[in-house]
Amino acid sequence: MRVSAKTDYALRALIELAIRPGGSPVSAEEIGRLQEIPHGFLQAILADLRRAGVVLSQRGQSGGWRLAGEASGVTVADVIRAVDGPLVSVHGERPESVTYNESASALQHVWIAARSSLREVCEAVSIQDLADGRLPSRVEVRTHDEDAWQPH
Repeated sequence: MRVSAKTDYALRALIELAIRPGGSPVSAEEIGRLQEIPHGFLQAILADLRRAGVVLSQRGQSGGWRLAGEASGVTVADVIRAVDGPLVSVHGERPESVTYNESASALQHVWIAARSSLREVCEAVSIQDLADGRLPSRVEVRTHDEDAWQPH
């Protein structure tokens, strides 16, 4: 899996929103400054998140961006889908839509299994988990495997 800058920035921006007391709005400028995210890029990301119903914008002197709902109700997978599309795609298509000839047909099963594995992690971790600096135990345990930290 390749994590795009867009997804990384979106998650970091949402963590900033989640840690605000009382869900108070935060300006894009403040989010960008705190997380070192280029302003133009952040505005586009926030627009994607607004279209997906993850954030709301509030105009005016005390305006800014805030979460549309509870941080515990938004997963890493939701954010990836909002800013980058499906968790796994093959040539821009969902794995179940890809067809291969008989000799390569097992590839489709690899892509389906990869998506399932990503879902196990990305759908289990919420923005609130990230804001709290903790992961669900079934995800945390995966980080205890020494091999998980090794580049291959």
